[in-house]
Amino acid sequence: MRFLSEADSAALIDEELAFAAAREALIAAVDDRAEVFPAVLAHGSDPRNRFTVKSAASTGLAGLKVGSYWPAAEPRHNSIVLLFDQAAGRIAAVVEAGVVNAYRTAAADAVAADALARPDAATLTVFGTGHQALYECAALSRVRPVKSILVVARSPQRGEEFLARLAGRGLAGTLTPAREACLAADVIVTATTATAPLFDAAWVRPGTHVASMGSDAAGKQELPPALFERARLFCDLPAQSRRIGEFQHLADGAGPLTAIGDVLTGRAEGRRDPADITVFDSSGIALQDLFIADALLRRA
Repeated sequence: MRFLSEADSAALIDEELAFAAAREALIAAVDDRAEVFPAVLAHGSDPRNRFTVKSAASTGLAGLKVGSYWPAAEPRHNSIVLLFDQAAGRIAAVVEAGVVNAYRTAAADAVAADALARPDAATLTVFGTGHQALYECAALSRVRPVKSILVVARSPQRGEEFLARLAGRGLAGTLTPAREACLAADVIVTATTATAPLFDAAWVRPGTHVASMGSDAAGKQELPPALFERARLFCDLPAQSRRIGEFQHLADGAGPLTAIGDVLTGRAEGRRDPADITVFDSSGIALQDLFIADALLRRA
């Protein structure tokens, strides 16, 4: 059995590998021969400590990812991926993937933005100053000519700390109130643990691309449902998005929801007009974890 430690995988990962693996995984998700199984949401002995088990199989890979969130630990987020040897029915590889998971999540957003955001999108608004938001900004800045990052923060102190971390990545950000940040945005990304909308649908201009990255469990919510009535709707996996993703708040029968993999393969249209509002929900699918783990093992 092969093993990549957290230090190993963190040293091997980069945005280019993550983007390529995420793109392959999102395409694999719309292959009839692939299967993404329902996520298992669980908690530790202390219910505040939570973990999720996500599993999947493609034509070549099968396995699972356990993602954990322990609020009092450091780091709070951790992940581990297990890949099967399908000839023997045994675990072939174990990849610790705490840092990798942040790259993987941001890469899915970048793949979707590359397919859906206007080519000239230059102003990025990000809601959130936590673990994931920094990776989102870095990944999106690779696929669009981002010149301005507007940061919406609940805490001014955390906001300033986030700006310093952005600067460490060579990215310039400005703390901005939510309404002003939305009205100026070409791309809006939400990377929070919110359970209620973060902004008003009326603040989103025609032509904006909006991505929700934080809704991955029942009750989570970042976007105003009124926005869905004005937008074209995309996600990583429609069934999961309606169950635990942002589109759990979509009215029954509303839609349609388009899997981003169908856009990537040309089976569905992405942006049709510069004035389209596009919404992408990333609830996170196990195929992303399997493909990125496999890519890391091959790089190792």
